[in-house]
Amino acid sequence: MKISIKKISELSGFSPATVSNALNNKKGVNRDTSEQIFKIAQEYGYLNETKIKNIKVVTYRDSGKVFSDSPFFAALLEGVENASRQSGYETTIFNLYRNSPDYEERVNQILNDTSSAILLVGTELNEQNAKAFQQAAVPLVLLDCWFENLSFNAVLMNNIDSVSQAVNYLVDHGHSQIGYLKGDVRIQNFQCRQKGYERALQEHNLTNQPKYIIEVPTTMDEVFTTVDSFLQTKPELPTAFFAENDMIALGAMKAFQKNGYRIPEDISIIGFDDISFCSVFTPALTTVRVFKQEMGQLAVQRLITLMKTNTKTKVKMQICNELVERDSVAYLKTN
Repeated sequence: MKISIKKISELSGFSPATVSNALNNKKGVNRDTSEQIFKIAQEYGYLNETKIKNIKVVTYRDSGKVFSDSPFFAALLEGVENASRQSGYETTIFNLYRNSPDYEERVNQILNDTSSAILLVGTELNEQNAKAFQQAAVPLVLLDCWFENLSFNAVLMNNIDSVSQAVNYLVDHGHSQIGYLKGDVRIQNFQCRQKGYERALQEHNLTNQPKYIIEVPTTMDEVFTTVDSFLQTKPELPTAFFAENDMIALGAMKAFQKNGYRIPEDISIIGFDDISFCSVFTPALTTVRVFKQEMGQLAVQRLITLMKTNTKTKVKMQICNELVERDSVAYLKTN
C-alpha cells in the first residue's frame, strides 16, 4: 500500500498542507523543507514510475563555449530522443545556464519536478555545482561526465585510453615530436584527454614539451584566428598534433594551410569526436570516433531501469571509442 501524505507529514514533522505543496512544486516551501519531504517520499515509494511520463534533458552550460555549434551534441540528443520515443516517453529540453540570475530557482524547479526523470548533460558541469543534483527527487543519470568524489548513475566516453591510442598511432607512424592543441575551457573531458596524451608520451619515453602545446578557443573560427596569429611568429613546430576535439583540429588545419603548411606532409593532426565535417574536409581528418547516439540511448535505458526498479545501486558506464584512419596523418620514414 502506497504511503499517504498524512504519513509523510508524521514522518517529516511538517503539516499535511506543507507536504502537499512541496510534492506539487507549489511556491512558499523553502528548499531545505522540500528536500526533506522528497527524500521521505522517495524512500517510502510515494514517487514511483506511474507518475513519470517525461524525460527532461537538462543541458548544463557554464561558459557555453563547448556547446557552441558543435554537431556532437545534436547527435547525442538525437540518440536520447530516439530511445525515449521508442520506450513511450516524451522528451523535453531544459537549458540551464550557470550564470543566469535565476539559476538557483531553476535548479530547485528541476530537482522537485516529480513528473520528469532527469538526464543531465554535464559536459560543462564541475564537481562543486554537481552536488546539488544529488538531491533530485526523481531518477537522474549524468551524461558525458563523471565525478570521482560524488555518487551518480552516469554514462560517459573513455577519454584517457582513447587519446593514448591516438598518440600511439602517431608514434607508430614515426612521430616523436607530438604537440597538443588545448582548449582554453578546461572541462572534465579535456582534462582527461590531456592525461591520456601525457600518459602515452611517458610510455614512449617522449618529452612533454610546453613549446608544442598551443592553447586555443573552442570554436572553429576562433581557433583559426588564434593559430593563424601564432604561426605569424614562425614558431618551432612538432611533426604532429593531437587536438582535444574536431572543431579545434579543423580550425587549426585551416590556419596551417593558409600559412603554407601541407597536411599531412608537413603537419599531421588527429582530432576527437568524429563529427560530420571530418570526412568532407580536405584532407579528411583522422580522429577518435565517439558513439554519440549510442551514449544517449544507453543513458535513457539506464534511466528507465531506475524508474522501474527504484534500485539504489549507482552504476558508471563508460563507452569505448575507436580511431578512424583518414588522410591527416603522414607516415614518417625512419632509417
